[in-house]
Formats: sequence, structure tokens, C-alpha cells
Amino acid sequence: MRPSGRNVDEMRPISIEVGVTKHAEGSCLIKVGDTHVLCTATLEERVPPFLRNSGKGWVTAEYGMLPRSTTSRMRREASAGKQGGRTVEIQRLIGRSLRAGVDFQALGERQITVDCDVIQADGGTRCAAITGGWVALRLAVNKLLKAGDVKMDPILDNVAAVSCGIYAGQPVLDLDYPEDSEAGVDGNFVMTAGGKQIEVQMSAEGSTFTRDQMNHLMDLADKGVAELVAAQNEAVK
Repeated sequence: MRPSGRNVDEMRPISIEVGVTKHAEGSCLIKVGDTHVLCTATLEERVPPFLRNSGKGWVTAEYGMLPRSTTSRMRREASAGKQGGRTVEIQRLIGRSLRAGVDFQALGERQITVDCDVIQADGGTRCAAITGGWVALRLAVNKLLKAGDVKMDPILDNVAAVSCGIYAGQPVLDLDYPEDSEAGVDGNFVMTAGGKQIEVQMSAEGSTFTRDQMNHLMDLADKGVAELVAAQNEAVK
């Protein structure tokens, strides 16, 4: 039995509210169970130096956790003078993931920055950030399309992510914190709506896993991502 009482292939409740900030070109508040992430997308008519005069655009991301997003207060990274290694790793993952679903030539020479701020954490924050980040990105691109600033839709496909792991010897979908902290195997799966893998992060956290178990986790991820994509499409329609 899972601590939450969910079935092994059951996601936490998913909620995506769009248009939650006044100034961002795209924004949403995604809730996956008790993990809540604010995602905003900012359009800028500039690109990194390596893309200047290339006619190609860029998508990048930043990630952070608010001090009381967890059970005890964390010090703000700004007050420490630098980002932690975990933060840097996660925001790079978000950026890589979102870029996999974008045609940079169609986007044109402009940059979209997706900011993902965790306001409450209960496991799977990077997955929720990727899933919500795509929604914010989609909304920002919709503004470009509506204004006629791009001729073709640069969004190639939905991008969403979900965690899966082996908890108490059983493969399970969408780990919350009690499961994540005790899981023998933990994995994050980033995929397109079409079922293509963008990134898989899997590691043994005290026990090893077999090829059959990994295949089982990937099957669970397929199911979870399909539900997340449905929630994304419902939010942006």
C-alpha cells in the first residue's frame, strides 16, 4: 500500500491554472498533488551571443525553491551568493527538455525564458516544472502567433515529465515525498506527447533494478505523461 493510498499506476491530482500573473507573456500555476510550481515565460527580442545573426531563437530556463516550500525554511540562494548544484542541474534539465520541443528557426531570433518557482514541494518538483513550463511556453508562443510575429508554429510537440520509482519493491507512478525519500530506485522521465523520450534519469537509491523493472517503469511513465499532456492541452485550449 502506498502512503497516499493510491494505486501503483495512479497519478496525484493534476491542476493547471493559466494566466496567473499580469506581466508575463505566458504563465501558469501547476499543482501535482501537494507540489505547486509557478511557471512564467518571458519573450525577449534578443538571443545569446552564439546565436546572433543566425535567424534562430532560443529557450532557456531558471528554477528555484521558495524558503518555505519545504517543511523547514531554506536560505535563499541569492543570500548565499550563488546557486546550489541541485538548482543548476534542474534548471539545465528544464531548459534541455523544453528546447527539444521547439523549432528555433521558426521561432526567429528571439529568446523565451521560462522561470519555474516552487512554492510548495512534495516530490517531483522538476517534473512539475517541466510540465508547467511547457504550458507557459505554449502561451507565450500563442501571443507571437496571434500578433503575426512568427509565420509558423515553433512548438513541435508537448513536453511533459513524470517520476516513477520502486517503492517497497513495487514499481509506482508519480512519487510523492514520502515515497521519493524511501524509494529503492528513483527515475524521472521527460517525454513528448508522441511518446518520444527526451531524457531519462534513473538511479538506484539503495537497491538495484532489472531490465524488466525498468521497462515497467517506462510503461508507467507513458501513462503518466499521457495524463499530463491531456491536462496541458485542456489548460491552453
